[in-house]
Amino acid sequence: MERSGIFAGDDPFAIARAWLAEAEAHEINDPDAAALATVDDTGLPNVRMVLLKDIADGAFWFFTNYDSAKGHELAATPRAAMVLHWKSLRRQLRLRGEVVREDGPEADAYFASRSLKSRLGAWASRQSRPLGSRTELMAEVARVTARKGTNPLRPPFWGGFRIVPVEIEFWADGAFRLHDRFVWRRAAVDAPWEVQRLNP
Repeated sequence: MERSGIFAGDDPFAIARAWLAEAEAHEINDPDAAALATVDDTGLPNVRMVLLKDIADGAFWFFTNYDSAKGHELAATPRAAMVLHWKSLRRQLRLRGEVVREDGPEADAYFASRSLKSRLGAWASRQSRPLGSRTELMAEVARVTARKGTNPLRPPFWGGFRIVPVEIEFWADGAFRLHDRFVWRRAAVDAPWEVQRLNP
């Protein structure tokens, strides 16, 4: 199948990285913002924005609090979908796949690279749980700052997830809604990819 221009290549991860790099040069705010979809224990879908931190080792990486709603949902059902939409480029990238928890050296390194206030905030926030007021949260940040100091280690309840996709779709806007869409699919995470053009 002939694929040229922004769709060219034999590696969907390389194409995705190229699209993300282009978005980083054009998108005004958060070119790495991605909608992450999970399901709860009743099968009800849940979606929220996260920041995509890397496309590496055959996966799409993000980091979060494991005790958050998404953390619990991914622990129970380790499958997810994600979409990145770049309005300035009129493109989107969708993917679905298996989820693997990453709480080793990669998570430590990324946590250490964050600003001090973000690291202290990660310790202070009981993400997704009820909060009486912002004052309560800021008081907890102050307590954590006094206890953890200026170089807090990564909390055991915070780390990474990587989505290993079995499907990646590249979409680009076309005139009169005649968009270009190519989907890469494979039967399993270790199976070869097949590429197909889709109707808009």
